[in-house]
Amino acid sequence: MANTETSIQEQDLRALEVRVEELIRACTHLKDENKTLRAELEMLSLERDKLLENNATARMRMESLIDRLKSLEIES
Repeated sequence: MANTETSIQEQDLRALEVRVEELIRACTHLKDENKTLRAELEMLSLERDKLLENNATARMRMESLIDRLKSLEIES
């Protein structure tokens, strides 16, 4: 009986060890994925900032052109 109980405990310990190893692998994978996603987010944020800046510059240029056209129209 004692051998059977010891065998069951050893099996339980092995199963627990396998599960812990799986959890460690999953944690490592998620950590790597999180690092990759954070880097991608940073890159996309920088790209967004640049696009917003370009948009503001284009808007100012267009407003300037419209003002110039209006002034030419008034002069005519």
